[in-house]
Amino acid sequence: MRQRVRKLIGTVLLLVLVVVWAVSAMALAQGRVTDLPWAWQTVSYILLGTLWVIPAGLLIRWMERPDRSRPS
Repeated sequence: MRQRVRKLIGTVLLLVLVVVWAVSAMALAQGRVTDLPWAWQTVSYILLGTLWVIPAGLLIRWMERPDRSRPS
């Protein structure tokens, strides 16, 4: 697969990831996190706000891979 196609697919997947992660994090935060003590709430909000970076980083790494050179 060419890099140009990977970037197109990756961009769409990143947008989907951000939207799904945001909705899921909001639902989890409203449902369960509010019952926790303040220290655990803080930890939960930090984790919910930053863990999306891991799958996004893997996806970006896949998008940025160079094209394979074709044998002549």
